[in-house]
Amino acid sequence: MSISKFNAEGYYDPTPYEALLRIEREARKAPYRPMVFICSPYAGDIERNIRKAQGYCRFAVSRNCIPIAPHLLFPQFMDDDDEQMRNLGLYFGMVLMSKCSEVWVFGRKITKGMSIEIEKAKQRSIPIRYFYERCEEVRCK
Repeated sequence: MSISKFNAEGYYDPTPYEALLRIEREARKAPYRPMVFICSPYAGDIERNIRKAQGYCRFAVSRNCIPIAPHLLFPQFMDDDDEQMRNLGLYFGMVLMSKCSEVWVFGRKITKGMSIEIEKAKQRSIPIRYFYERCEEVRCK
């Protein structure tokens, strides 16, 4: 990334330059943070499920990951009750999933949308980790 000492109008402006340089130096020191796809229920009790998904995202951040939760983003401007919009949102989510290093599935109940996401992760050989609602990882015996 190239940082200029001059502003958009061509004048020397050292303050933003120094601030951006400091941010860039700190970013280089920061540890790698993988992106993880958050797979959890949306349909049903939407308000409750949104709060839970937000908690799952906080959990991912606490584990030094970058959470990707399409079901928190796309319903803000796309109608989940419209089948075409819902399918488009699922497609967008699959594109984002392809950028993630793992899929984290939360809760005991797997919804239709979640099963689509899990199947796509399997097809793409993306590692899948399962968690209970309280963010404890499911351990297979």
